[in-house]
Amino acid sequence: MGQKNLTVLTEFVLMGVTRRPELQLPLLGVFLIIYVITVVGNLGMIILTKVDSCLHTPMYFLIRHLAFIDLGNSTVICPKMLVNFVVEQNTISYYACATQLAFFLLFIISEFFILSAMAYDRYVAICNPLLYNVIMSQRLCHVLVGIPYLYSAFQALMFTIKIFTSTFCGSNIISHFYCDDVPLIPMLCSNERLIELLIILFSAFNLISSLLVVLISYVIILLAICRMHSTEGRKKAFSTCGSHLTVVVVFYGSLLFMYVQPKSTHSFDTDKMASVFYTLVIPMLNPLIYSLRNKEVQNAFYRVFKNQYNFCI
Repeated sequence: MGQKNLTVLTEFVLMGVTRRPELQLPLLGVFLIIYVITVVGNLGMIILTKVDSCLHTPMYFLIRHLAFIDLGNSTVICPKMLVNFVVEQNTISYYACATQLAFFLLFIISEFFILSAMAYDRYVAICNPLLYNVIMSQRLCHVLVGIPYLYSAFQALMFTIKIFTSTFCGSNIISHFYCDDVPLIPMLCSNERLIELLIILFSAFNLISSLLVVLISYVIILLAICRMHSTEGRKKAFSTCGSHLTVVVVFYGSLLFMYVQPKSTHSFDTDKMASVFYTLVIPMLNPLIYSLRNKEVQNAFYRVFKNQYNFCI
């Protein structure tokens, strides 16, 4: 077996979303609009749930952290991608690539378990409404948020350190529009099998465990709704879960689309499209879903806007 050429890398070249030059400017405009909506929507949700006292509940505490994660996930990737649309060569330094990978993993893994925590919150709200404030105490809310952050930080550091302390060889071209662990693996010439196995095991655990919590919570919720005799009660229960269920279906649907593809049709191009969806489109959609489908958020917005207007007068 011939020995691979070892290379001391100082930078990587990102392939970008597309190789077609005529699409660079239109895509720049599209992704710039997406990013602006994402920042305004998620930052607005964070501020609104913080300043409006009516939204100081466990559900909106979790929504605020989901908005923070979506804002972080999009900001880690989108600004650099927008710059790459207008520069001649899409390069990223060695340490910037490592930093981008670490923060991407931190935010994307956190989202799995924040969505699970939100499903549990909805289960308690519908199945144990009288004990909701007792069960969903401030302490439990901080635990439901803190554990995902600590766990995802552990994974992000582990994979980033393992990848960037391994030896790279051959090309420095990353077949993606940001530094992700999967396209970096083929560029390694040491520890690649071990890192690939760890990625598969942890990814499967993250996806299956978090999805299992969501599914079990919603099966119990559905059974509880079916036992309700009041039509108004059923309607209110469905309305309570509607926004979160929409977010869950969109997020997990895009991930499952990427993971369950047959190997014959699987490619980095399809991975790119799925990645665009769950790193850029979903963070834009989530605050819109929670604001457009939620009367409490709309009323809070009007209250805050009215107060600011009266203050200025």
